[in-house]
This record gives sequence, C-alpha cells and structure tokens, in this order.
Amino acid sequence: MHLAGFYIASHPAPVRAAIDAFRQAIDENPFLVVERGMFESQAQNLQRRVREDVAAYLGGSQEEIALTPNTTTGLALVYHGLPLRPGDEVLVTTHDHFSHHEAVRFATERNGASVRKFALFDDASTATVDGIVTRVHDAVRPATRVLGITWVHSSTGMRLPVRQIAEALREVNRGRAGNERVLLVVDGVHGLGAADETVAAMGCDFFCAGAHKWIFGPRGTGIVWARAENWARLKPLIPSFSDSELFTAWTEERPPAGPSNANQVTPGGFLAFEHQWAMGVAFRMHQQMGRARVAGRIRELNGRCKAGLQEIPGVKLHTPLDPELSAGICCFEVEGLSPDAVVKALLARKIVASTSPYKVSHARLAAGLFNTPKEVDTAVAAVRTLATA
Repeated sequence: MHLAGFYIASHPAPVRAAIDAFRQAIDENPFLVVERGMFESQAQNLQRRVREDVAAYLGGSQEEIALTPNTTTGLALVYHGLPLRPGDEVLVTTHDHFSHHEAVRFATERNGASVRKFALFDDASTATVDGIVTRVHDAVRPATRVLGITWVHSSTGMRLPVRQIAEALREVNRGRAGNERVLLVVDGVHGLGAADETVAAMGCDFFCAGAHKWIFGPRGTGIVWARAENWARLKPLIPSFSDSELFTAWTEERPPAGPSNANQVTPGGFLAFEHQWAMGVAFRMHQQMGRARVAGRIRELNGRCKAGLQEIPGVKLHTPLDPELSAGICCFEVEGLSPDAVVKALLARKIVASTSPYKVSHARLAAGLFNTPKEVDTAVAAVRTLATA
C-alpha cells in the first residue's frame, strides 16, 4: 500500500506509452527524430508542444515556460540568473527544502547578496492565513529584493496562502522603484497537480516545479514559469538549444538580440528526450481529469487521514486541519517512537510511508489519486496500533 507516492511517481499508462513511443522512434532513427524534433521548424518542434500543454494547465502562454529536469535545477537557474549584488537581500523561510536554501546560498556566495531566514509560524497545525501574511510583511526590509517560499511544505504538510502573500508584496512594492521591488520565487512542486489553483494567476514572479510528483510526469522533467518581463531580468546560466537566436548570434559573432526569455533559460545539451517530450501528456491527462476534481479527491483522502490521526491518543498531527492550509501531505509523530521507527513499523505492515528530510523530522502519509478511502483507513488503524502498543 503506497502512501508516499508524492516522493517520485510511477508513470501512468498514457505517460509510459508516450515515453515508449518516443524512445522507439529515437532508437530507430536517432539523428532525424532529434534533429526534426529540436532544431527544424516550429511546427515540428516537440519542446514547443510540451510547453503548450504545460501552459494550458498553468493558465499562461507557452512563451512563459522554461523546461528543466527538476525543481532543484529550476530554482538554481532563477537565483543564479537574477541580477543581485552586494547590499541586496534574499529572504527565505526556515521551512524551505535543502535544495531551495542551497540554490540561494550558492548564488549569493557568487553575487555578494545576503541571505536571511525567518519563520512563517511557530506551529504549523495552529497557523493562520493572517498570521503568516503578517510575518511576511514584517520580515521584508528595504534591502530585500527576493522572497523565496515553498507552496506546500514537505516538512509539515502546510500549504501557504500564496495569493495573499503576493498581495502583501504588491503593497510593499507600490512604494518602490522597479529595480528595488521584491520578487516572489515559489517552489511549487508539492502543490502542482494537488491543488486547484491557476499558477499564472497566483501572483508569484517565478514558479519552479518538477513534474515527477503529483503531476505524474516523466522522471527527470520540470518547469519554471514566469512572465516575459521577469524572464528579461535573468541572465541564462546554461547554454540553451531551445532558442535559435542564440545559435544565429553565435555564428554571426554578435550578442543575442532582445532580452532574455524562457527558451534561452531552458538548459541545453542532449538528454533523455523521450522523457522531456512525453511530459506534455501528463499535463493533458490532468486537464482531462479536471484540476478541481483531482484536488477534491486529494483533499477528501487527506482530510480523512488527518481526521483519523487527530483522534489517536499519543499522536501529534503537524499538518493543519484546515483544507485551505494543506494539500496532500499529512505529517505526524507518535509519542515514544522516532519517525524512522514509525515508517519501519508501517512498512512491516506493507504500508509505504516516509519521513521528512529536515532538521526536525516527522513521519508522513500522503494519499494520492491511486489511493482509496479503505487504504487511508488501514494506514490510520496501523498508526493507532503503534500508538497504543
């Protein structure tokens, strides 16, 4: 019984079929398939087709999508690309993942900007929207140029009110010059495919996510979304194969014309094209199922899980009960047992759970589309047995 599917997803049948079809085509004629799919007409360009599928789901346009291998790479591309300098500050939260903090650390060590961390709440289970937004507003300083947050925390299951945070930053930015405004960078990997939200309308400036979790995309795929004016702020970090202007400028020994764009930030190099090209199928699959329907199912299953865990003596639920402040991850602890011991004991009962990889770790159950209410009840019953043993 798999209740850790958010970690890295199995490929559903449509995605697996698309990967297999592209792999077979490349194996049969590597040169022509890659040459035509990457470097000839826009009508044949397979990256463009992927971007169109992604954009339809995000609510944006294909020109706003950069294709990446994962969330980690996306965050690194953004933070290293921003024109930060000594005296500027990057503000992040204490709740962000290792990859987010490290992307910021590596970038600021190079550009001389400073980093500051702050807590959005003291206890996720009792946090409120107003309390979180107030802490954001109070944390921003005159030198702050970027706020990095995580939409859904894999440490506690908290889902941040991104729209309200973005609105608070808009208030801050109204009194600032364009080059001094605070940009909002979101690690969105555990919300994408789990929450009923239009990413392009959330109010963030950069949205980074892998596609191999809740979206059920091919492993080794991801995206960054941003508006054209924000892509123009970035300096590309890795040579790209996705913008012909870069190659033309190189052959003519001149700088590329125009501002940076999403295609220029998309990392180049040869890769597992069959996985990247099949990514659009996962987004189309979610479109066909319906974002509200998918989110409703995840909310129902994890609400059931939280309610069950909350009732067990000796179990502390760290994820908010409020469905507006949670998504598909339920974090908890069992009195007298380490998170590793809880997960090991559940596995002995053929229930796959996980621990959160943070300084303070918790056990996690996460019900996805492939789970059933009966499976959730079975997992909760197993936790009850552990807590009362």
